[in-house]
Amino acid sequence: MPSLADHQSNTYVKLLLVGDAMSGKTGSLVSLVKAGYKLRILDLYNKLDPLKYFALRDCPEAITNVEFRTLRDKRKTGAAGVVISGQPKAYIDTIKMLDRWKYTAEDGTEVDLGSPAEWGPDCILVIDSLSRLCDAAYDWREPLTPVGKSGERDGRAVYGDAQDAIENLLAMLTGPGMETNVIVIAHGMYMDLPDGTAKIFPQGVGQKLSPKIPQYFPAVIRYKNLNGKKSIQLKSDAMIDLANPAPFAMPETLGIETGLAEFFAVLREPPKQEITAIPPKPKSLTLKRTS
Repeated sequence: MPSLADHQSNTYVKLLLVGDAMSGKTGSLVSLVKAGYKLRILDLYNKLDPLKYFALRDCPEAITNVEFRTLRDKRKTGAAGVVISGQPKAYIDTIKMLDRWKYTAEDGTEVDLGSPAEWGPDCILVIDSLSRLCDAAYDWREPLTPVGKSGERDGRAVYGDAQDAIENLLAMLTGPGMETNVIVIAHGMYMDLPDGTAKIFPQGVGQKLSPKIPQYFPAVIRYKNLNGKKSIQLKSDAMIDLANPAPFAMPETLGIETGLAEFFAVLREPPKQEITAIPPKPKSLTLKRTS
């Protein structure tokens, strides 16, 4: 019989990170790089610049521990305005990478880091961002939807299929089969509730999916930017429902500079630092003259 002490939460963190644009979400990942984690980022946002420069400043020796793959559908101008160039591929390429992190880099280098589900506790899979992944799922599903008698596609069917695809993906990322840490970064959006109040939910494919997204994560935190002061909110309030697995061991807010590393340190053991063994110095020899 399994014991609660052996629950997988002791090994892996599954975190939903919600925040406004420019609230410091991506750049704050540097504290985890400094803590010794290996980050593998699926970049659908193409805004890793802050993380790069923070890493170069704070931990240049560990910058090679951050591997990323930028996946965005190319767009072009046409008679109908700006459209996707060719077939939408960003969502499908994301699914392929989640199955096996394997691709050919622009310089011809073959990259193969195996299955993310087998990376273990010293790695973190990062989706940056869920909002753009939702857009990619919609763009992928739209041309696959049959055209009706009116000559147009049923938008409700596109939204429904894209929502199902994203929800299944979240179930996989947060399920027991994904044996590595996961951070999903999402933009927050205000939604009106039936009682007339408003709350913040992660931006999804349409409004029906957004309230479901946090249900998949045991940890949900919010990044705030109030009058230029950025912080990480860990306690729920009237505007957003958050989830903190160990509220008794954490403050209500954390600074974005070190907050993520502190959050992880409460929930699990830190990565094992790789130490290169230094060979012992040879003993000094006394040379004797032979007659």
